[in-house]
Amino acid sequence: MPGQQKRKRSRERAHRRAAAVRGHWEPLFSTQEHGEMKEYVRRLRSERGVDPECVRIDQFCGRTIHPTTYRVSVFVPEPSA
Repeated sequence: MPGQQKRKRSRERAHRRAAAVRGHWEPLFSTQEHGEMKEYVRRLRSERGVDPECVRIDQFCGRTIHPTTYRVSVFVPEPSA
């Protein structure tokens, strides 16, 4: 499958990076509109200067009675003691 190895390496790099820095993901925004979610992420990056590596987008797949929902979270590192 094309690109599979690239995706695998990307996931592995993200996992190593997450293991090196302790913290948690803080949900900021949730919507059922894809365009609204994309606009929020664009504003988050431009206005607040959030690094794209620290943004996570979760997609909760919908079925016939539950619509698809998008949640935007940002990584918040724990303060070092």
